[in-house]
Amino acid sequence: MNGLAEMLLRRHRLVAPGLLARDPAPAFAGTAPHPRKQEGADRTPSCEDGLAALEADLFQLGYVLSASLRRALSELTADELANAGGHLIHGVLAELGGYVEHVPLFRNFPASVPADTAEFYVRRVFTLLLQRPEQPCVLCGLVTTVHPVSPCAHLVCRACWDGSDFSACPICHRRVDPDDPFLRPADDPVAEAGAANGSMSRVATLLSLCADPAETARDHLRALLSRQTPLRKEDLTTVGVLVREFWPRATAWLPERIPVRETRAVVLAAAMRHGGDAVPELLDRYVDRATDVLRLLTALMGGDPGLRERLPRRSSLSRAIRRTLLSHLDRMPVPYLIEDLHRHPEAWKHMAEVLHPHEHHTRHPDAALAFAALRGTRLDGGGPLATALLDRAAAYPGLLRFDGVRLRASGLASRVETALRDGDHATALTLLGTRPGELARRVAHLARRVPAEPLAAAVAEAAPRVSPGVLIAALGQVRTPPGGSRMFLPRGGSARIWTEPDDRAPIPDQVVASVTATIDAEMLRRAAALPPVELALLDEGLDDLHAPAAERSASATLVRLTRGSVRPIPPGGRLRLFLHWAEPDGERVDLDLSVALFDTRWSFVDLCDYTNLRVGGDAAVHSGDLTSAPEPLGASEFVDLDIESLREDGARYAVPIVFSYNDVPFERLVRGFAGFLDSSDARNGVAFDPLAVRQRFDLTGSAKILVPFVADLWSRTMRWADLNLSTSGFMHDVWAYHGQLARLGSTLEDAYGLGERVTLWEVARWHAAARARRVVVRHRDGSRGHYVRGDDEESAEFAARLTASHEAGRAEPSSGASGDAAAPPYEDALGTSRGESSGTSLGGAEFAVLVDAGDSAGAGGELGGGVGIREGAQVYALHPGSLDPAEVRMLDAADLVAALAPAPLPARVPARVPAEDAVPAN
Repeated sequence: MNGLAEMLLRRHRLVAPGLLARDPAPAFAGTAPHPRKQEGADRTPSCEDGLAALEADLFQLGYVLSASLRRALSELTADELANAGGHLIHGVLAELGGYVEHVPLFRNFPASVPADTAEFYVRRVFTLLLQRPEQPCVLCGLVTTVHPVSPCAHLVCRACWDGSDFSACPICHRRVDPDDPFLRPADDPVAEAGAANGSMSRVATLLSLCADPAETARDHLRALLSRQTPLRKEDLTTVGVLVREFWPRATAWLPERIPVRETRAVVLAAAMRHGGDAVPELLDRYVDRATDVLRLLTALMGGDPGLRERLPRRSSLSRAIRRTLLSHLDRMPVPYLIEDLHRHPEAWKHMAEVLHPHEHHTRHPDAALAFAALRGTRLDGGGPLATALLDRAAAYPGLLRFDGVRLRASGLASRVETALRDGDHATALTLLGTRPGELARRVAHLARRVPAEPLAAAVAEAAPRVSPGVLIAALGQVRTPPGGSRMFLPRGGSARIWTEPDDRAPIPDQVVASVTATIDAEMLRRAAALPPVELALLDEGLDDLHAPAAERSASATLVRLTRGSVRPIPPGGRLRLFLHWAEPDGERVDLDLSVALFDTRWSFVDLCDYTNLRVGGDAAVHSGDLTSAPEPLGASEFVDLDIESLREDGARYAVPIVFSYNDVPFERLVRGFAGFLDSSDARNGVAFDPLAVRQRFDLTGSAKILVPFVADLWSRTMRWADLNLSTSGFMHDVWAYHGQLARLGSTLEDAYGLGERVTLWEVARWHAAARARRVVVRHRDGSRGHYVRGDDEESAEFAARLTASHEAGRAEPSSGASGDAAAPPYEDALGTSRGESSGTSLGGAEFAVLVDAGDSAGAGGELGGGVGIREGAQVYALHPGSLDPAEVRMLDAADLVAALAPAPLPARVPARVPAEDAVPAN
């Protein structure tokens, strides 16, 4: 499936049959499900037969075809339908992780996992130390029946092992060759996972026809380019794919302004690879900072445009590209150019070896001057270069000074820190006022040092030019009281963390109140500028989902969650974790799926991993340790957790971890993913059931240890973490890291559970209070509240009513603030709206932000209580259910934030230098 078709399916649940029919159907790894074959060898199936079979297979995987999509598929030829069906089945299985065969170490997991795991582990270590090819079988001592196991050549006798329930070498646990005659695997129902009768997902997902892939691609590209927060890696990849796929037509789709700078770099890199007359104009449009050039250079060399991973190896660039980029640097005002180069000094020194700025100092003098100040170029020896640069530096006495050997620069940050240290708050705020984004990012720090009144005034002046992602982060930092632990996510290729006690002084209440009110008012002002709607539908469960401020380090997942968000553990009594990976040819990769268990005070209780396959009988059961994953089968591991049994054994928190035991980074895997499924929904005897999958996430990047979430067994909830631990040495396992895992888990609860971070409920409230005349709120207890804006009611007043009801845990009367008589309580007023009789349908919502859209929330259908979703409505749903993506405009959480972007304002700094008005921390 090509990149465009995959994007349409995964992000929009749309299918373009023409895209799928052109390419041959994909081959499936192992014996995973594929479109079913018609029975009867002498019968030639018709296209209608094939379509019926495809529908049946998709239905058993939890998907149904819309009428328009079915008609389009029925018009394909037999070969085209076979290709399209193969791609479609492969695509939905790949998203769930079911496109490969999952064979655990113990084939009849969990029933056949040995009870005495200590003896099992000791025997494994003993045999690893003593086994030699010339020795008899160390398991039983026999010599005559010994045979080599492929591919490791360990000698095992048939009397000890016949492969019927163990799919790896019993000595070293490497995956055995399935073609080895010594291996006689038993019949395995896993091959039919996802296609057996009697299994169906709770809510079928609707697939709709994409009539115009180019139009959908254009809309999706524009939505990604308008985001105000850094994109996930998968979304950045999508941007590059769409620009390349539709070049040069895509140039007409590009907006005048792309807020996030690393997204700009991906677009520009794709454009420069194609070349053409559009490139100079795009560079002029999007390159206004030296860091933009650095990001572009990094993207052209195949590196991370977010500048958080190790720099790529230098690659040569054409002379034309080097001159073009140096020309752009030279045209930037020197103070901002020098400051930007010093933001990323090592990266720029790396790139200077490619650009050769001093070779062109006469043509690009300011660029050469900035690099001389960065690199500490010796200018005391005289010569044309030294003379030219010193003459140029003399024009900037407050910025550059010559110490007799080298040029030294003084930047904005040092001047701000000097002013704060001297108690000169006015000067510090004035300096930061030229950089609104920097002021907002430092507001929590300033709130502890600057009086409330001047700080509130500075924030109010800066806020209209700051991106919503930065304001959301600042609001959460200001509102969160100190105490507990602080968590830091350093710059790097993966979200590695460190923690420390939060012993900061509290922010004065007056400062918190004034800054909060300022940011809240700014968000409502921006929302009021968006198109109004008659009816908005909100879900109080959104309070469990954090608003995205930056997603660049987020993993690619089946269900997109922002770090810190809380979701309930599936209602069944058991939860099954899964891990699958495949190693590259010639390199062994040993991944381990493990679970650490802690009590209510985060004291270590127990672990379930390859050294301890069973905890408390069957409270936690590991499927066994596979130490290699050759293609095509790869390797899979599972852990079953019995929630009640673990609680009875004294465990409160369960922390799943994926370890790279032999220290190979995830990015070297051919494929790697993990997740969890509701084992109560899985069929008996099937280790992996795609229909029961509730979350799946990719293993990517330079990380070697991943903690996906922390489960609270008492409250039956899990907090999404998506964090990596730093590593050292070799042979990573739970015991070596259990102390670090305890700190991580407790800090995660402190940082997100006790904090006052902005949630999607608050973002949705900004939208609804400023845009809607009526708002219906789905409460956690299943009831619904109906709120009507008064004729003269301001957005802030309406928002305050929604907030007051939400915090009180009950709805208020649905009266406005215009002096009208109060309406009945919401239980009676639902369906009654000023002139409407009781029981009258409220009609369709034009704007809806929901956790679960359920199975009856399609456009025109009712969600209950007389509320439906109107065709063409803007809808965010964490679980979209049967919403028809062809009838409503589906939004991501980042789209809700991006809609609150600031209106363009005149720049407040010299020409060609942005005001950092709508740029998050990059």
